[in-house]
Amino acid sequence: MILSVSRRTDIPNYYPEWFFNRIRDGRAYVRNPMNPRQVSDVPLAPEVVDCIVFWTKNPARMIERLDELSAYNYYFQFTLTGYGRDMERGVPHKKEKMIPLFRELSQKIGKERVIWRYDPIIVNDRYTAKYHIRAFGQIAEALDGFTEKVVISFVDIYSKIRKNMDRIHMSELTGEEKLEMAAQMSRAARRHHMSIGACAEETDFSQVGVERNCCIDKRLIERLTGYPLKAAKDRNQRKECGCIESVDIGTYNTCLNGCLYCYANYSEKSVAAACRDYDPDSPLLCGRVTAEDTVRPRMAAGSRHH
Repeated sequence: MILSVSRRTDIPNYYPEWFFNRIRDGRAYVRNPMNPRQVSDVPLAPEVVDCIVFWTKNPARMIERLDELSAYNYYFQFTLTGYGRDMERGVPHKKEKMIPLFRELSQKIGKERVIWRYDPIIVNDRYTAKYHIRAFGQIAEALDGFTEKVVISFVDIYSKIRKNMDRIHMSELTGEEKLEMAAQMSRAARRHHMSIGACAEETDFSQVGVERNCCIDKRLIERLTGYPLKAAKDRNQRKECGCIESVDIGTYNTCLNGCLYCYANYSEKSVAAACRDYDPDSPLLCGRVTAEDTVRPRMAAGSRHH
């Protein structure tokens, strides 16, 4: 089983105690987002979990505890963009805090296990195409030797972020404009010894050296584990997504990063309400099992293939 921690919220940043408690207990409960009364009992023992994929903007609170994961294979998707606090309200200063943290994590676990994400790309009057290309190049230079790969994507306008995007006067990019930005980012990535991929994009950027990306990456996981995996494409993701199937143990409406482009939170009010229910000792993230809930064992997705 591949464990996703998590597309739905920043567990390494805000809920590391809960996560390490779940590792110690050998299980986590996860509500079905479509049917909240249905709860999955997800096994977390090392012999069940082939690999853990972490998604975060700030792993500072996990770094000193990574020894507790010595029985597991894992890697990080570390988002590091050129945006300021106007777009990513909960993320510390990039040059002062986040770039040094990225380097520290890379030195601790190996550059192949820290994927840099520069996404989503949003263009407006402040964050112009020229701005992004310059910011991308500066970060790429700073991370040269500390990662093997960077992932880019252009923002998808989900209904719940439409209002925010209108408020910041987001510009719609043409296919040609996206291709030109991807080409310049591709050149910068290769100059700084990184491969580059695009996440779930309809546009094919391969002509400018940008491959189609898999965030839950079968090739990388097989490289880290040392054995082949039997795993299908994740049917719960968009058709452009190349990820293999995984089990996500996160919960929507629990991320405190405060990013204007976030699709995983409905509103600040719903996040505040969910966070009031946070208990690091509960098997559920930000909640408890009630008498109305049905708890069922979750079958593993993806597995060792001998």
